[in-house]
Amino acid sequence: MAVSGFEGFEKRLELHFFGDDNDPTVTTMGLRLLDFESLENVLRVVQCTVVSAVGNHFFDAYVLSESSLFVYPTKIIIKTCGTTQLLKSIRPLIHLAKNLGLTICGCRYTRGTFIFPKSQPFPHINFKQEVIYIEENLPNNLCFRKASVMPSKNPSYSWHVFSSASDNGAHFSDGEFTVEVCMTELDRLTGIGNINPRALICDFVFDPCGYSMNGVDGDRYSTIHVTPEDGFSYASFEYVGSVYDDQDDIVETLKKAVQVFKPATVSVSTTSHRREVWTRVAHAMEPLGLKCRSFAMDEFPTAGTVVFQTFTAARRK
Repeated sequence: MAVSGFEGFEKRLELHFFGDDNDPTVTTMGLRLLDFESLENVLRVVQCTVVSAVGNHFFDAYVLSESSLFVYPTKIIIKTCGTTQLLKSIRPLIHLAKNLGLTICGCRYTRGTFIFPKSQPFPHINFKQEVIYIEENLPNNLCFRKASVMPSKNPSYSWHVFSSASDNGAHFSDGEFTVEVCMTELDRLTGIGNINPRALICDFVFDPCGYSMNGVDGDRYSTIHVTPEDGFSYASFEYVGSVYDDQDDIVETLKKAVQVFKPATVSVSTTSHRREVWTRVAHAMEPLGLKCRSFAMDEFPTAGTVVFQTFTAARRK
């Protein structure tokens, strides 16, 4: 825990792999064949542990002592908060995947601006150092690489993105999108279970404060993490969807998540190949009395377009 308070803003790492398409074990299980001890060893390096887990036919979801882990056959996503050393998981995960006949073909790292940056350990001292560390631990086949800091009017809400991919570029689905929502200055914490009532919920309440939840809905996940610490209250909501889903459902899910916490400030990052995703985000915020204060857009190799928007209560300047 940081001296000044607990760091709520998560670091998020997403790794994609490919293998022999003719091998049914790869397409149906792949990374899910990793034994629990191997996952624990990786998480020990990151400095967190598994506290709860659930899975279905498509993937496994783990609630961690600091956020979440999702394991698909050819994709793994880790989100960690606090002073974890998330990027130290890259090398061991690539090694474990190689033993299963899988080769890394894509990497994406994102995070907001830390509340307590001076408390972060190596390699998270600053974004430049993070990018250097990532590049040193990725193989040469990930040749398309880009790093960007996407600004807002408030420097406390910049969005940091690193993306890299191999030349096949087939790992990021054209129709899939990811929405990452960061909320500060929270007002309430009730009604979380109503955000996606279809989802199978796996959650954990931390002592003395804090809450984490993973929702499993078919091949999609959602996740919520809350740090209701006085003076530094923070909540995040992330979900994966498809542009082929009912667009009204996308808007309603986002609205429900924000309404649960009644934040004073919201930042939303959407990663997609389609324009309609981020426009829907803006439409979801307006009826909640939140006004868009800044907008930034950038293109990343094969991952698509990242749009970063910040919103504050309309009465605020």
